[in-house]
Amino acid sequence: MRIVFMGTPDFSVPTLESLAESGHQVVAVVTQPDKPKGRGKEVQMPPVKQAALARGIPVYQPLRARDSGFIRQMQKLEPDVMVVIAFGQILSEELLKVPVYGCINIHASLLPKYRGAAPIQWAVINGDEETGITTMMMDPGLDTGDMLEKRVVQLSGTETGGSLFDRLSRMGGELILSTLKKLEAGTLVRTPQDHSQATHVKKITKELGRMDWSMDAVSLERLVRGLNPWPSAYTHYQGKMLKIWEAQVASGQEAGTGAGEGTPASGQILEARGGCLRVQTGKGVLKIQSLQLEGKKRMDTAAFLRGFQMESGSVLG
Repeated sequence: MRIVFMGTPDFSVPTLESLAESGHQVVAVVTQPDKPKGRGKEVQMPPVKQAALARGIPVYQPLRARDSGFIRQMQKLEPDVMVVIAFGQILSEELLKVPVYGCINIHASLLPKYRGAAPIQWAVINGDEETGITTMMMDPGLDTGDMLEKRVVQLSGTETGGSLFDRLSRMGGELILSTLKKLEAGTLVRTPQDHSQATHVKKITKELGRMDWSMDAVSLERLVRGLNPWPSAYTHYQGKMLKIWEAQVASGQEAGTGAGEGTPASGQILEARGGCLRVQTGKGVLKIQSLQLEGKKRMDTAAFLRGFQMESGSVLG
């Protein structure tokens, strides 16, 4: 099949690689424009563009994929199908009609749950036991089209946003080949979504990582895992940002106050010695296992406390 591939970040690359190595012909790749990044504001190519150029695939980078000039360019390519994964722009109805078989989207959730941005991180933050990948026919709505195929994955108690990102990214590259095979054979079954069961998730922002110590320890531990590696959960200590990379909910005697009389305040450090850093939350105690002070490297708690003194009784945030 003649395929136009649309995607932008790292998450999209395994799917592009899978299509390029199959018997299909990727006639073009469409991705977002190059953007300045980092402190030096050096202009960088999207990961998908880098992967496409390495394979000699023509690349298009429209500012607006709904512009008539771009749509005419796609029509000239005469694609059988467009495959879209984390492209970053909403496609117009006119563009959706260009391919013979339509546009297929690869979405990182079990639709209709978690429509919209960042379904991967939210699955971890919300403590879901399972999530997965859905291929779907695109329509003008946001992740509202008919479902085609699904693959389910179980989430472990140590799953991070990063580890789930990697698993689902690889799975998307595998599932699209199955979907396209059935599309060619005419055996693909379209299942309309139950819109009454739909849930939506918002984009992940840096501000989301600010730890509210009045929350319970279980929710905070999930937040830490869900936002690892980006944008990371964080708090403040003595006016400096303190990133929390790994944490664990304390149990049994570990959850004792250990900080004198009275009820500890949320965010109060109960113990900071050896390899142990325990912090009171709104409900329960959080054990910090890996952290990073502003301007310093990431360290495990034992190494951190050997070089930096934290006072029991002081309050984070």
